[in-house]
Amino acid sequence: ALLGNGLIISAVACGHHLHTPMFFFLLNLALSDLGSICTTVPKAVHNSLWDTRNISYTGCAAQLFFFVFFISAEYFLLTIMCYDRYVSICKPL
Repeated sequence: ALLGNGLIISAVACGHHLHTPMFFFLLNLALSDLGSICTTVPKAVHNSLWDTRNISYTGCAAQLFFFVFFISAEYFLLTIMCYDRYVSICKPL
């Protein structure tokens, strides 16, 4: 996931011909996907390496808040992307 999203981000950021609305939304979708991955995976790796299952209440609340934020941002972006494709196909200029 890190490699795939990193390739999308670097391709859209470096390619000047990819600066269209569809690729802008794709870039933001990849960034929000990275955010949701980076919210849970580091603590899971830490717990796996140290063979613990402990998490503080504050850490759990922060992790839950950021995870829900990034997942809702992904759904919002997917909705906008679907509407953008609908308008471009069904109601062209």
